[in-house]
This record gives sequence, structure tokens and C-alpha cells, in this order.
Amino acid sequence: MIKSREADEHCGIAQSAAVLGDWWSLLVLREVARGHRRFDELAGELDISRKVLTERLGHLVEHGVLAKRPYSDRPPRHEYVLTPAGHGLLPVLVAMQDWADRWVLGDGTLTALSPDGAEPARTRDLPGSRVPDGLFLPSTRGEPLDVVGPTAWTVLFTYPATGGGKGEQWRRIPGTAGCTLENRLFRDAWPAFAEAGATVYGLSTQLPEEQAAFAAAEDLPFPLLSDVDLELTAALRLPTFRGAHQLRHKRAVLVVDADRVVRHSIYPVADIAAAVDHALALVRE
Repeated sequence: MIKSREADEHCGIAQSAAVLGDWWSLLVLREVARGHRRFDELAGELDISRKVLTERLGHLVEHGVLAKRPYSDRPPRHEYVLTPAGHGLLPVLVAMQDWADRWVLGDGTLTALSPDGAEPARTRDLPGSRVPDGLFLPSTRGEPLDVVGPTAWTVLFTYPATGGGKGEQWRRIPGTAGCTLENRLFRDAWPAFAEAGATVYGLSTQLPEEQAAFAAAEDLPFPLLSDVDLELTAALRLPTFRGAHQLRHKRAVLVVDADRVVRHSIYPVADIAAAVDHALALVRE
């Protein structure tokens, strides 16, 4: 056994690695964040042996990252859910994804678009994915809202930031312009979306108060949702980039049905007006 140095006992990186430094532990955490909380679901998604999965789940429960929650008495069954400590690790997962997208799967370019129009496999596979139950985010309505609306369809568009694209550093990042235009185009088309039975939400990682000021100034008829804690981002593995010292969403549009299943994904979005028209055509169909 490798003995840790005394200095590592007081190092946060070393202690985090002791909890999460294993390949399977990280992937178990990824899948629980995606809403796969039961043992058989996790085993199927990960193609992992039941013995190894049992060990990793026990390790994460022991360290307070996951908690067991019963869902059946006869026979006794339980599922695994994120604790507050587990939720605190979601930004770590998303940051790892962002780093790999840029430096391992990409060429190191910092962009708010998919490089050269290439679409990551996970965004191609988004249709058919399910938005986890009970996922509520802060909104410009002043209260948390379920990310899936009460209507037949939910159109969820993600964007980097509104009113935050100031400064030369931000302007040098391709794909960051147009967030205000995007909200205005969805605002103008909102009556048509409503007539087609669709709820429209805008989503960014900005703070709720920043979103509220923008929504009031632009008189938006739909709420903006704040994924500042990256819960939905981790659940759907949405594409991100780091800009202005914060993880930001790349621009995408999702069409979700009433059963919380993503039916359509528009990504990458290079032509904003065309993406709005495309989303409207999808819900009308």
C-alpha cells in the first residue's frame, strides 16, 4: 500500500482524490447525476460488474457523497441520491468534461461553438435521454421552477450570458455574441410557441439576480432559469466552455416532451434565427 505523505493529509486535492480518484467512482457519480439512481440502472449504464459497483457505491456512501433512500418495502429496495456533498461535486464533473472537450477531444481552442461544426457524440445522443424528476432551478419568476414545463412540450434554449459579454477578452471567444438577440427572437416568437402548446425557458449559468434584471429590461414573457450550480448541465452533460472566469453554456436548443424525454436537440447553433424557427417547426409537428 502506498503511504500518503503527512503533507497530503492536509491537502484538499489529495483528500478529494482519496474519495474520487477512482475511474468507477467518478462514473458512478456521473450516472447518479444523470438520474440513474437504482442499482440495476447503474449496472446497465456502466456495464460494470455487480461486485465492483457494490464496492464503489459503498465507498461513496461511506464518504457522504451518496445516500441510500428506500423506494420499496417488499422486497426491500433503495436508490442512491446525491447528498449536499455530492451536489458540491457537480461543478468538478462539468469542469472535467469541459477540459476534455477542449484539450483531449478538441484542439485546445477556446470557443462557445463546437469546433469546426463537430458535434460531440453525447449531444447527438441527447434525444431519448430523460430529464431527472424533481429538478427545479431558480427562475426569474422569483421561485424555483421545474425545468420541464406543464405543457405538452418544453423548449429549453441555453446560451452563454446576457449583458455579460463586455470586455475584449469575452469578445475574442467565438460564439459568445448574440445572447440578447437570441432572447429577443424567442420573445417575439413566444406567442406562436404558446399556441403550439410549448413552454419556453432560457437557461444560463448566470446568477438569478443578473437574469432577473435582464428579463425585466427586455420584457421577456418566459422565465429564465439559473443553472449556477450546474445540476441540469451535469444531468444532460450539456456542452460548456469557461469564459469570464465562469463555466458557461454553449448555445443549444432542446425540445422536451411531457414525459421529460428529450425529443430533439439543436446543436451546434450558428444561425440563431434559423434555430428558433426550427424549434417552432418541431413543436408544431
